[in-house]
Amino acid sequence: MQNIDFNLDNSIPLEKGKLLLSEPFLQDEFFTRSVILLCEHNETGSFGFVLNNYVEFSLKEISKSFINNMAKISLGGPVKKDNLFFIHTLGDLIPGSFHITDTLYLGGDHQLLIEEIKENPEWIDQVRFFLGYSGWDEGQLQAELDEKNWLVVDNVKTHQIMDTKNDDFWKDIMAIQSEKHKIMSQFPLDPRLN
Repeated sequence: MQNIDFNLDNSIPLEKGKLLLSEPFLQDEFFTRSVILLCEHNETGSFGFVLNNYVEFSLKEISKSFINNMAKISLGGPVKKDNLFFIHTLGDLIPGSFHITDTLYLGGDHQLLIEEIKENPEWIDQVRFFLGYSGWDEGQLQAELDEKNWLVVDNVKTHQIMDTKNDDFWKDIMAIQSEKHKIMSQFPLDPRLN
């Protein structure tokens, strides 16, 4: 029987728009079995949002501006957890947005977004909200990659990133990377149960 190396080897470079998958046994309040959208990566540091860790209250409970809106909110990470951030696929319709990928944008005119969602409730499906973000200082994320804490992936579509209904997101994305990663996606969270 062939031995399989279950280390997270990274051949994809770190850059904005890529996803980070945490290693299967990472035990952390924010990052256990997490999928992070990397929104920026440069010589001074990196930041992004955890896509698959949700809070138990609605957008309406955070801001009265969002009347009757039950959109799911992700806990984006441990930094500035009291601040609301958003990504979207609305592009130039939201002035001040920053480009992440071909069809994905970060932030922009928050007040305009609120007004537009009131007038066009269907827009909410093109926006994802986060409390807080995940950040790394210069060299910190690369060091974590070198320690095999993360796998960098680039084969995930925008509609998958925007989907807040998939409770198996980490598992599904890990499983499509390779046969080795498919096996890793089935590991129990506690390695003693393996």
